[in-house]
Amino acid sequence: MEIVVEKNEGLRIDKYLSFEIKELSRNKIQKLLENGHILVNQKSVNNNYKVSLGDKIEILDTKSVEIPDLLPSDIPVDIVYEDDDLLVINKKSGMVTHPAPGNYENTLVNALLYKYNLSNDSIRPGIVHRLDKDTSGLMLVAKNDYTHDKLSKMIQDKVVERYYLALVEGTFNHETGTIDAPIGRDLINREKQIVTATNSKKAITHFKVLKRYANYTLIECKLETGRTHQIRVHMNYIKHPVVGDPLYGKKIKNSDFGQLLHSYKIHFPHPRTGKILEFQVEPPEEFLNILHDITN
Repeated sequence: MEIVVEKNEGLRIDKYLSFEIKELSRNKIQKLLENGHILVNQKSVNNNYKVSLGDKIEILDTKSVEIPDLLPSDIPVDIVYEDDDLLVINKKSGMVTHPAPGNYENTLVNALLYKYNLSNDSIRPGIVHRLDKDTSGLMLVAKNDYTHDKLSKMIQDKVVERYYLALVEGTFNHETGTIDAPIGRDLINREKQIVTATNSKKAITHFKVLKRYANYTLIECKLETGRTHQIRVHMNYIKHPVVGDPLYGKKIKNSDFGQLLHSYKIHFPHPRTGKILEFQVEPPEEFLNILHDITN
């Protein structure tokens, strides 16, 4: 199915399509977007994309199974900060951020729904940015649609600053660096992302060396963009994969812990008040223990 945008410029694509295609629910449209089954001008987009006049929208697959109801689960969550508009949480490694095909239970979203009302404008209520399952650390969660839209725009405009700690393979000769390399889905292994010029999006990661070891380097990464697996893909691209990365590097022997990648600091203005907020958390104990063992 193909649609050319002739009206309602500036509307979010999920809202636009729910108006144009009555037989598809908004949740189903969002699921199709998440799975890359809707293209705009031959490129995949997310729910926050706003349509422009002349955009060519292609819907590749409308046969996806309807999304089950998201069920609250009584799972502990480490809340670092809370007010009427948002939460700052410290996600543990091993927890999936949001429900997706094949996994609609025991995610961070299920845990948050047990206690909180969250923004309601996507199949990922409250989630304005995500962390991979095996990445730990700080995340922002929106409690209402106003905050969700504002935070999404702030992330898009690079107002939200996100910093990560990563232990990577090998050593660096320089102290700082910037990786500016577009990222898209690997056409051979659909679980992976790669640096590619084909159907890709701009991706920029800044890094600096914090500590050198014999065979490893501890670095701080600052995201300028937020592509799927961005740090993991970029580090692998420059031949310094994140230690323990099961997809792009080598899983740590005799350990259930994932990659040594931790979202340790976040800095942003409050979406309603404008007050500058900054939060910082140490890596989990398992991260520190493996860091100690692997570097001694």
